[in-house]
Amino acid sequence: MKTYEQINDRIESGKAVVLTAEEIIDYVEKKGLAAAAKEVDVVTTATFGPMCSSGCVLNFGHSKPKIRMSEAWVEDVLVYTGLAAVDVYLGATQLRHGDPANMYHPGEFRYGGGHVIEDLVAGKTLQLFALSYGTDCYPLREIRTYFTIDDLNQAIMVNPRNCYQNYNVAVNDSDKTIYTYMGPLEPDRKNANYCSAGQLSPLLNDPYYETIGVGTRVWLAGTHGHVYAEGTQHAGGGERTPDGVPKDGAGTLALTGDMKQMRPEFVRGVTLRGYGVSLALGIGIPIPLLNEEILKRTCVRDRDILAPVIDYSTNYPQNTGKVISYVNYEQLRSGRIELEGREVAVGSLSSYHKALEIAHLLADEIRRGDFRLAEPIAPLPKDTTTKPLVIREKAS
Repeated sequence: MKTYEQINDRIESGKAVVLTAEEIIDYVEKKGLAAAAKEVDVVTTATFGPMCSSGCVLNFGHSKPKIRMSEAWVEDVLVYTGLAAVDVYLGATQLRHGDPANMYHPGEFRYGGGHVIEDLVAGKTLQLFALSYGTDCYPLREIRTYFTIDDLNQAIMVNPRNCYQNYNVAVNDSDKTIYTYMGPLEPDRKNANYCSAGQLSPLLNDPYYETIGVGTRVWLAGTHGHVYAEGTQHAGGGERTPDGVPKDGAGTLALTGDMKQMRPEFVRGVTLRGYGVSLALGIGIPIPLLNEEILKRTCVRDRDILAPVIDYSTNYPQNTGKVISYVNYEQLRSGRIELEGREVAVGSLSSYHKALEIAHLLADEIRRGDFRLAEPIAPLPKDTTTKPLVIREKAS
């Protein structure tokens, strides 16, 4: 048994033994579970991929004379102004004004909130245009100016749902190509797409949320952020393998961090053909090895993780919950899976290579004593389920 305090003491003294979620698998095979639990202090997990439910709060400071922004756009991307005079929230999936919402033509570039966030972190100069109805205390009715992230008082990433614990494998059973947030899907199951770092992914290494909870410190695109709540659509319950690994989406995390400290290569705007825009983020989360059971769960392999295959032409939009079959991440990462006797080509929206890079960067920060672990102040729910939106007639 170890405690957070003991592990942080070892981090501060430069004695902490830190391995990535990939490295720990072979280490435990060589040393055995008991010996490894004594020797290793922290396992680093990570993921990199599109995370649509992301965004940021920006504070512009007050102009002279002052304005209370009632409508505002950054690079023609609408931001939400219902907060305070010069606070706005920019969502990652908001499209630029005039960008087609449904039709997408090859070669056409689509720009939106995720790209604005990428450009902000990269230090680019962006345009703000805002309107107001004017008040006695905020008389200015219109403003147009240019700014960089350094001109802002605060730029705080506030993401309601990141780090899905597991996710669907998308296929298309119809007779025409469809364009989805999981990428283009060719007809008659000619391809399949998935989005997860598998054995590196944070919540797959802590399936029962024993160390990851509200208050956990995370590596968020290079800055030190934290979990501020369970993520939206968090579902702690559901079907699991004998090892406790969820067989569907399950848990999610709500994350926040200072955008001024982020690294541009881990904050990337995403264009999804025929669907819209999103934001790809790099996230790393350390798992303290408090006991052998926690260590054992970090040894999860791609072959142990099952993902549901869903038809996105009918079953997904109709929300039927019908699963064609389950495949494991070792099969997915091979680039081909077998579905009902047919071989299907597979692509990934997430980058295992970038996730592994993040796991190593976080491990190096911990070894240097630059990243201390934070014990959760509250656990994530373990038995919740998501509720559907029920369409009802107005009550009399």
